[in-house]
Amino acid sequence: PEAGSDATATQATARLEGDHYVLNGTKVFATNGEAAEIYTTFFSTNPKRGARGISAFIVEKGTPGFTFGKKEKKMGIRASPTYTLMFDNCKVPQENLLGREGGGLLVAQSTFDVSRPGVAAQALGIAQGAMEESLAYARVRRQFGQPVSSFQAIQHKFAEMGTRIEAARALLYTVARRIDADKDRRWTKESAMCKLFCSDTAMWVTVEAVQACGGIGYMRDFPVEKFMRDAKITQIYEGTNEIQRNEIAYHMIKEAASKKS
Repeated sequence: PEAGSDATATQATARLEGDHYVLNGTKVFATNGEAAEIYTTFFSTNPKRGARGISAFIVEKGTPGFTFGKKEKKMGIRASPTYTLMFDNCKVPQENLLGREGGGLLVAQSTFDVSRPGVAAQALGIAQGAMEESLAYARVRRQFGQPVSSFQAIQHKFAEMGTRIEAARALLYTVARRIDADKDRRWTKESAMCKLFCSDTAMWVTVEAVQACGGIGYMRDFPVEKFMRDAKITQIYEGTNEIQRNEIAYHMIKEAASKKS
């Protein structure tokens, strides 16, 4: 619970005993918790080394000492269960260590390079769905004797939605193609860019979609409010968008410095 954006703050520990590691600690907000059969987890194998003391492990559901805490009640993505994971002297074989001991953050960071575009794709789909639903409604909803879609104020909303979505799609597809073409390279900056841009686009589009629909857009029996609730998490998980901006700026500055030298 102490960690989050600061992954190095984890208090969960793994201690090597013979040919097994003994895991202790708690993990919160685990996506697909309880439903998944295999879990990738991060524990400190050497707390004195800080970030260089964190290691990654595979833990199978049903392993003695590995249990589930409460199921979270979330604002959105409710079809994906989110649980607390609890480890109480949970023993896993030494071969369940992913990579080398102390290399856990490298495992996480290299995974983010390919998983963040996945979140970007999720966000893009949410934005597209919200636009399509609100546009369809605006064409049939009539006010002052004409369809709402005939009002310039509403038309401008849809023009902006469509433009931002197409820009997000172009960025996402470009990054995905580059990753496919060179899987040995790190794509930290580019993956952060598409996650940032697509998720911010999804949040903006869904809020505007609710607004374009008026009162019905706020109602639970109409789909656009769900799109808005679902969009929010894409700005948070796989690294908050504030962290994405940090990553992008860091790599831009590093690249500029390397060119100058």
